[in-house]
Amino acid sequence: MSGIFNIGVRSLQANQAALQTTGNNIANVNTPGYSRQSVVVQTVQGQYTGGGYIGAGVDISTVQRQHSEFLTRQSALSSSVAASDTERLAQLKQLEDVFQGGEAGLGSAISDMMNAFSDVANAPTDLSARAVVLTRVDEATARIRTAESRMTDLRRGVGSELTSAVASVNSLAARIAKVNQEIARTNGSGQAPNDLLDQRDQLIKDLNGYVQTSSVAADDGSVSIFLASSQPLVLGTNVRPVALGTDTFGDPSKAKLTLTQGSTTSLLEEATLGGGKLAGLLRFQNSDLQDAGQLLGRLALAIGTAINDQHQLGLDLKGTAGGELIRMGPIPDGRPASNNTGDATLAITVQTIPSSGASSLQASDYQIDFTSHSAGSVTRLSDGLVTEFSTTPIKIDGLELTITGTAAQGDSFLLKPFSAVAATIATAFASAGALAVSSPVAARAGSSNLGTLVLGSLVTRSVPAPAAVTLTFTAPGTYTRSDDPALALVPAGTPVSYSYTAGQAIEYKPATSTTSASGWSLTLKGAAVAGDTFVVGSNATVQPNADPRLNAGNALSLMALRDAALFDGSALTDGYAGLMAQVGVMVQGASYAADVSQSIAKNIEQDRSSVAGVNLDEEAAKLLQYQQAYQASAKMLQIAQGVFDALLQSLGR
Repeated sequence: MSGIFNIGVRSLQANQAALQTTGNNIANVNTPGYSRQSVVVQTVQGQYTGGGYIGAGVDISTVQRQHSEFLTRQSALSSSVAASDTERLAQLKQLEDVFQGGEAGLGSAISDMMNAFSDVANAPTDLSARAVVLTRVDEATARIRTAESRMTDLRRGVGSELTSAVASVNSLAARIAKVNQEIARTNGSGQAPNDLLDQRDQLIKDLNGYVQTSSVAADDGSVSIFLASSQPLVLGTNVRPVALGTDTFGDPSKAKLTLTQGSTTSLLEEATLGGGKLAGLLRFQNSDLQDAGQLLGRLALAIGTAINDQHQLGLDLKGTAGGELIRMGPIPDGRPASNNTGDATLAITVQTIPSSGASSLQASDYQIDFTSHSAGSVTRLSDGLVTEFSTTPIKIDGLELTITGTAAQGDSFLLKPFSAVAATIATAFASAGALAVSSPVAARAGSSNLGTLVLGSLVTRSVPAPAAVTLTFTAPGTYTRSDDPALALVPAGTPVSYSYTAGQAIEYKPATSTTSASGWSLTLKGAAVAGDTFVVGSNATVQPNADPRLNAGNALSLMALRDAALFDGSALTDGYAGLMAQVGVMVQGASYAADVSQSIAKNIEQDRSSVAGVNLDEEAAKLLQYQQAYQASAKMLQIAQGVFDALLQSLGR
């Protein structure tokens, strides 16, 4: 009788365990990271008799976790990439909001500023028209500062999120180490701790949401977690905490992830981090936000420099040479690397000789590496272009780099020429009379001219105006200049003959000048006759009876800057449109990447769930199956009890 009783009890226990496990599956259908479990049973060794082996029932072998290591790992990795792309896209959309179009945008303010000079050109003594120019300049510079301020707020917000994410990474790493310890402790039981394994897998997946990791299993059941390809974050039960740091130049606008073990700190580049929210935030802060800041800074520096250069070539209502119309803070000096051994400092200015570098500026930071005290290379970080130098000062992309002190071999500097311009740009003065819209140079046709020569345009190159020069036409297509030394000889020598083409600029540079940006540029229209003259010089010399304040030549030159090729060959007024386009391209690319990575992550998670997830319909069917088996096992015991009772009664007679 003991045989049937034992078989019944074992069957009852096995089916009870199956019912309990199925119920546990149903209860955890919505538990993140839970893997479906099932009871694995095996036949008990049968008992030998003369008539053969008689079965002894069933035993529970183990409770098996339905789990695919490959799909679980792929799900964690794909969700990590999706988290990085999604976070970067969210930040880029905020950045896109900074650079708005329409009347409220910076581009409209810049166009209004440049167009305001047209009213002054028509009425150079009208203080109201001059005041409108200053108002437009103030509005344009204010919008530049506002854009920079919003980017600063973005940078602070990202910094706060990075700090929070780093704390979460360290917390998850500590929890993984603790679960590792518990798993290792139960490893000797011979049975897998399913719930602990699920818990650890979920923690690893959560960790991958912040930073992409890889793992290596140990013999004791624990796993070691690595990030940035090979840097250990968790080794069994030990954790190396991550933290935020800066690069070798101490650039406060960039953040780097570091790993610390004892007194050793390892710097992790964001390119090696793969996916995760941290990687997305770091890429946005160190690349996207930097690029946008450089574009805005270049816009401010180029426009401010071009306008100031032209404004300084004019005269105000008092006849005084103009100063700066737009005030900008100085360009920061180069940031030395922390391991520099020399005492060199590196100053940065916009190139002025042989001409202004405003139109050559590139939206990029630079790195200088010295191979000797006066030679080395300049790397444009936006595209990796390397330029060698062997003399100083260094001129590159419209910038002039001046070195003081002595650089040592191996010294490096980080140049951020546009990092401080947008935050400090403003109108330099408030007095309408100080607006220098008059040109110090005037031109006058000879009173006895017989040809059809008329003034096309006259551009001032330097202040004060050079001495008056008379152009005397010796033929319709040639002329001489009164400043030719040959004309001062006695007897007169043979003067230099210059060619004349209607509409082609005549450039004049004083003989004593060392730069091409001096003198004036004259364009004449019409046909000349031998003997015709044209005089170019200061207002007081050429037009002694005219009021110099009525001259609006510099206002016309300032207005002409609208179409100057200032930004990679594009006009000044198109500079902001180019900035918006580049930010838009960033957002479009990030949006596409986020859509793709999210789709991949969703599909892989569905594959994982099909293996490890709980299907309620399937579990409900199993409940009925195990219920019937349990009832049958109970019936077996009932029958065995009846047989046993009948046997006892028969033996009692």
